Amino acid sequence: MGVSTLSVHELSFVPEGEDVLVGRMDTGSYAVFPADGAELLKRLAAGLPLEEAAEWYEATFDEPVDVEDFVGTLQELGFLREPAAGGPDPAEAPVEAAPAAPVRYRRLGRLVFSPVAWLLYAAVVGTAAAVVVRHGDLAPKASQIFFVKSLLIVQVVITFGQVPLILAHEGFHVLAGRRLGLPTRLRLSNRLTYIVAETQINGLMSVPRRKRYLPFLAGMACDAVVLALLDLAAQAARTDGGALSTASKVCLALAFTVALRMVWQFQLYLRTDLFFVVATAMKTYDLHDASKALMKNRVWRILRLPHRIVDESQWTERDRKVGAYYGPFLVLGVCTFIAVTVYASIPVGIRYFVIAGEAIGSGHVDAHFWDSVVSLGFNAAQVTALVVLARRKRNAAAGQAGPGK
Repeated sequence: MGVSTLSVHELSFVPEGEDVLVGRMDTGSYAVFPADGAELLKRLAAGLPLEEAAEWYEATFDEPVDVEDFVGTLQELGFLREPAAGGPDPAEAPVEAAPAAPVRYRRLGRLVFSPVAWLLYAAVVGTAAAVVVRHGDLAPKASQIFFVKSLLIVQVVITFGQVPLILAHEGFHVLAGRRLGLPTRLRLSNRLTYIVAETQINGLMSVPRRKRYLPFLAGMACDAVVLALLDLAAQAARTDGGALSTASKVCLALAFTVALRMVWQFQLYLRTDLFFVVATAMKTYDLHDASKALMKNRVWRILRLPHRIVDESQWTERDRKVGAYYGPFLVLGVCTFIAVTVYASIPVGIRYFVIAGEAIGSGHVDAHFWDSVVSLGFNAAQVTALVVLARRKRNAAAGQAGPGK
């Protein structure tokens, strides 16, 4: 076999029913092991020689184990330490794990999600809800986006005004992870034709399921508080006569975008925050890909195209079982998309182009004309830049795949 012992990275072992979720917090590599396989891995990680580990397994579970195949699986998962170039074999010179660096802002995370903080959040949201019920003009509406006649001002305020709100959303995800001592971090990336901020919580699968809900839901909790604060600010900024001031209208325009993002989370055919909550509650590991593959396989079977059917055994039995009846959640996601499109995207788009068309087609080269021209140009440049970014990303991915793949 070449080596008698293995040098294994520091791993987490989280019981998941009859199975055990094993993984590396530093890389985010996880796999589901049967309980006996996890016990074997624990002994190998503790330094038990391979031959003795095989004997222990056979004596304990009354069946032999292919240790070489098991070691190969561990290598594929990245659980084994690689020997340094020209250095000793890691099995002969075990590497001690470096002490984990303290997680920054952990105390802040605990403070942000303390019982006192939750009471404060509930008070803010409850007060805002009561105010909105009393003053219906504060309720989110697509028309609130156009708080002034200038399309350019609207676009600039909406585009750049969302930045701190999105960062606050992701910041709550980060702090919820830091509260658990996990090395969470924020990064920016582009998906298709838009830029997104997203939080990476590599070690989240290393904690029990009940502790994963808050990191998933923290962003929506932040959105609810931000939405409430914007509504309260809009109410406070009313004119002496009770009408909505310009400041009130700006708050409501930003509040509408926050409400839209909250509704967007219900598109459960995507990997949204709520999707991960559902997947966690259903005790699955890769529900997104499993449910899509199962649905496609049904279609290929109906169309009698067996060559397009993918192997379903690559997912756990639990993923396959839940994925088989995940359909209603996919329908809910599609209905959410349709609702957002009908009640938000289409009305906003129509209103935008009507205003721009009237200004440009008026025959007067005035401030409204140039405002619309610059706004349309800004939109075109934005879309072009994001499409170029997406294309470069796809080309880079294709290049990594290599020729002929």
